[in-house]
Amino acid sequence: MPLSRYPTSRRSLLAAGVAAIPALSMLSARGALAAVPPPPAETGWVESTLNRMTLEEKVGQLFTTRVYGETADTTDPDAVRSNQSFLGVDNAAQAIACYHLGGFVYFAYAGNTRAPEQVAGLSNGIQRVALDQPSGVPLLLSIDQEQGAVVRLGPPATQFPGNMALAAGRSVADAGTAAGITGQELRSVGVNQNLAPVADVNVNPANPVIGVRSFGESPEMAAEMVVAQVRAYQDAGVAATLKHFPGHGDTSVDSHSGLPVISHSRAELDQIDLPPFRAAIAAGADSVMTAHIVVPALDPSGDPATLSYPILTGLLRKELGYDGVVVTDSLGMAGVRQKYGDERVPVLALKAGVDVLVNPPVMRIAYDAVLAAVRNGELTERRIDESVTRILRLKWRRGIVSSPFVNTADIAGTVGTPDHLAVAQRITDRTTTLLRDKPGALPLGPTGRVLVTGWDDPATPITTAALGRALTDRGLTVDVLSTGAKPSRARIDAAVAAALSHDTTVVLTNRASSDSGQQQLVQALLASGARVVTVAVRDPYDVMRFPEAPTYLTTYAFNEVAMRSLAGVLTGAIKPAGRLPVTIPDPANPGTALFPFGAGLTI
Repeated sequence: MPLSRYPTSRRSLLAAGVAAIPALSMLSARGALAAVPPPPAETGWVESTLNRMTLEEKVGQLFTTRVYGETADTTDPDAVRSNQSFLGVDNAAQAIACYHLGGFVYFAYAGNTRAPEQVAGLSNGIQRVALDQPSGVPLLLSIDQEQGAVVRLGPPATQFPGNMALAAGRSVADAGTAAGITGQELRSVGVNQNLAPVADVNVNPANPVIGVRSFGESPEMAAEMVVAQVRAYQDAGVAATLKHFPGHGDTSVDSHSGLPVISHSRAELDQIDLPPFRAAIAAGADSVMTAHIVVPALDPSGDPATLSYPILTGLLRKELGYDGVVVTDSLGMAGVRQKYGDERVPVLALKAGVDVLVNPPVMRIAYDAVLAAVRNGELTERRIDESVTRILRLKWRRGIVSSPFVNTADIAGTVGTPDHLAVAQRITDRTTTLLRDKPGALPLGPTGRVLVTGWDDPATPITTAALGRALTDRGLTVDVLSTGAKPSRARIDAAVAAALSHDTTVVLTNRASSDSGQQQLVQALLASGARVVTVAVRDPYDVMRFPEAPTYLTTYAFNEVAMRSLAGVLTGAIKPAGRLPVTIPDPANPGTALFPFGAGLTI
């Protein structure tokens, strides 16, 4: 099926019966963990390592957690205080010795990703401590580097606009290239597992947690792009992680703060949610992340998928034949903590079929609970061995055992190189989507004054400034007036007053559908009589709140590379080439589209 014929709505998805995915029927199982018998060297290392491990060491391999600090042996008071609060130790080195950990996950807020050389030093320090332990097993060092809306390692690392933007560009090759560059840069700083790509199919405009993190509403397009990214990450030596199984694309509840219920029937799951997972499993995805969602069609117990034996063992392991590493989403999220206590969740997850327990709220409680479950017979050591075997096998196959360290001298020639940045810009230039330009406001002429206003991160207001710089670089006279994430009445009035003294106003929105202040800002600007260009810099659905907007574009991302592409489109230097990878419903006419799947204009 060519890209132009992808189904355009949930109803047409069902009618088309897309579960067959003919374009993916020829997928190879290259790299699949269970596709071929393991080589003798791998088997020998895995078995000998497992046989010499104590129960405590085996249980430790099942845990990946966050840790605060820029170095493995940090003594920074703030980092130590944070680590003590949930790990009970000062730093990463002590955590490895105490819990025999299998991995860490890096976060910017934890101080792990300040700069590429610092990340590499942290990674090398962690692996040095791990290899000095009796078991001598290096760690999985993970990160959520989805690109676009979810990024932990910022510039100078190469930034891309994210999955929905790549889908708007309609190039499977670009999706693979973006993952390949991201994977190379991650591996150069010692990160050996990316908690990406997102395989969810976003069919709900009100989805508060997935949205642009998805490749859109077409299961087939999502499957092709997910497969391309899995292969590219793993070719770069980084384990890829499909998320969030069995599919988080049709929810209006954020599993960070609540427990979503997915009401899809089994037929809908097969036709909408599961195709990207099936395809990527066939392509050899190293790991799969579970979702904290209830799916009654698969398990009527009310347990979230992370704790569901029918979903993880019945569907994922047995029906889909997956024998790779199953990891949880963060166990600190509300979606997995509502029904059971923190001491029960890790045990129930293992009983369901999980291998790696990510970010438990209190490490000591979770670790001791698993040990106790083995000692009292609720879990068998054989069951623990099954998971540890998968984890060790992954570490061998991704080269983590043979090459645990990175050479910091190689970073400058890999991370954020001119070639990588140029490729990222070219890819992004193919994604900006123009949906309406009724008065012919575009392209902006070289004369006249332009106001850039609207949404920005209140802590670091860089998006409006980035667009202002990019338009200035294109020869325009530009003023910037950020109104923040939730504009007040005073800021709205100031923006309207400024708009009346400029020839064109470009107003940025980010999830305006859930923020009345942003809606009031756009509506006030439109009512003022000023010439207004409205741009959604994240979810394209914002226009549902101001469908009268005469000129409307969407970039799907708010980083600098997306703003440079937007500036090019606004000025006519770049032809808008993106096409919607989702349907935007018409709020005034339920069941019809304000903008259909595939919509996109040229100037």
